[in-house]
Amino acid sequence: MTTPGVQLADELLRSFASTLRSAQLYSRGHPIITRNLGSFSAALQLLHTLSPRVVIGLIGDEVIVDDTPIARADAMGPLMQRLRQNGLERITIERGVTLDELGRFVDATTALEHQNAGGQPATPFADMPHIRVGRVMVDERTAAELADIATIKRMYTEAVSVATDVWNSAQSEGRPDATIARTMIDGLAQAVAQNRSALLALTTLKNYDNYTFTHMVNVSILTMGQARGIGIDGALLREFGLAALMHDIGKVRTPLEILNKPDKLTPDEFAIMKKHTIDGAEMLRSTPDIPTLAPVVAFEHHLRLDGSSYPDGSKRPTLNAGTMLCGIADVYDAMRSQRAYQQAFPTDRILEVLKRNDGKQFDQHLVRRFVQLIGIYPTGNVVRLNTGEVAVVRAIHAPDPYRPQVRVLLNRAGTRLDLPYDINLWEIVSEDGRPSHIVAPLDPAAYHIEPLELI
Repeated sequence: MTTPGVQLADELLRSFASTLRSAQLYSRGHPIITRNLGSFSAALQLLHTLSPRVVIGLIGDEVIVDDTPIARADAMGPLMQRLRQNGLERITIERGVTLDELGRFVDATTALEHQNAGGQPATPFADMPHIRVGRVMVDERTAAELADIATIKRMYTEAVSVATDVWNSAQSEGRPDATIARTMIDGLAQAVAQNRSALLALTTLKNYDNYTFTHMVNVSILTMGQARGIGIDGALLREFGLAALMHDIGKVRTPLEILNKPDKLTPDEFAIMKKHTIDGAEMLRSTPDIPTLAPVVAFEHHLRLDGSSYPDGSKRPTLNAGTMLCGIADVYDAMRSQRAYQQAFPTDRILEVLKRNDGKQFDQHLVRRFVQLIGIYPTGNVVRLNTGEVAVVRAIHAPDPYRPQVRVLLNRAGTRLDLPYDINLWEIVSEDGRPSHIVAPLDPAAYHIEPLELI
C-alpha cells in the first residue's frame, strides 16, 4: 500500500472505531453517530478510488487494512477484542456501499453486543450486499496458489524490492522502514510454511548486480526455513525472519569504498567494516516496531561458539538461536554467491566450512539440520549425473543429501528428452547402468533450462 493509502487506511480505522464507540454510547440517530458515520463513509470512498474493495482484518495483535498492518489491536481499545469475540475478524466492504447500508452494518454490529459471542455472525448482516464479515483464515493465500511458481517468483522479486526500500530508508532516515519489512516478512513466512522447497529454490537464483538486497532476502528465507524445520512457527517465525532480514543493516554506515572494495581489506579497513554489527544493533534498538531479537542478531551474527570473529571481546557462553540460524544462512549464501572479489563455491565446500574446527564455530546439530534442509545439491540445481545425463534436482532426500530426487532432462548425448523422467538416486545401485549419483552442478543458462519450472 502506498503512503497516501496508508494515511487513508489510518483515517478509516479511526473513523470506524469512533462510529462503533458512539453507537454503543448513544441512541440510534444521535448527531454524533451521524457525524462519525459520515467520516467513515468518506474515508471508505477515498480508499475505494484505489481499490474496488477494502478489507479490515484482525490478525494476531494487529489491525490490517487490505494487506497492510495499520495499528495494534490493543491501541484501538477493547472495541477490537469485542469484534473478534463476536466473529468479526474480517470485514470486506465493496465499492458502491451506501451510507444507509453502513448505518445498518453499525446497528447490526452494535446488536451483537447483546448476543452470544463466538459464533459466525451470518443473519444480522445478510441484507448487506456490499459488506461481508467473518473470521480470518490465516492461510487465505491457498497452498494451491503458493504452489504456482510464478506466484512465488513474484513474491521473491517483490521481497527484494522491499529489501531495497528498507536499506534506502535506513540510509536516508537513520532507521529502516519496519512497517514494509514486517508486511513482506509475513508473506514470506507463510510461503515458507506452505511451499518451503520452492521458496528455498528461489534463493539459488543469483543477481550479482543486486547482491546486497538478494542476500538480505535469501538469509531471511534460509533462516526461516531452518527455524520452521525445528518447530518454530507463527509470530516467532516472523521475528526470526525479520531479524535475519536486518542482520547487515549496519552496513549502511560503512563507506562504499570499503563495502565494495574488490581486493582484500587492509587491517584498518577491516576494523571499520567490523563496526557494522554494532551500528546495526544500535540502529535497530532505536527503531519502533522492531522486535528485540533483531538488534541481538545484528550484533551477534558474526560471533561463533568458540568466541572467534567479532565484535571483539564479545565472547559469551551461548548465542541466541536466531543468531546461530542466521549465522549459518549468512555464511552459506555469501559463499555460494559470485561477487567481484569472490567466485561462488559449490555447496559441498560451503558445508565443509560450516563443519570445520570440529564444531567449535557452528552448532553441528544445526548444521546437520541445515544439510538435510538444503541438501548437498539444493532443489532447483541443474546437475550432471555419473552417466553423463543432465537433470534438475526436484527434492532433497534427508537421509542421504548427496542423492536427491532428480528429473532427467538431457540424455548422454546432450539431446533434450521428449519425455523427461524422475529418478530417486538413493534407490539406485551404481552397477545397474542407470544414473546413481551426481558428478557436478551445472549452469542452467548454458543448457537453456529454467529449473524453477521443473521442480
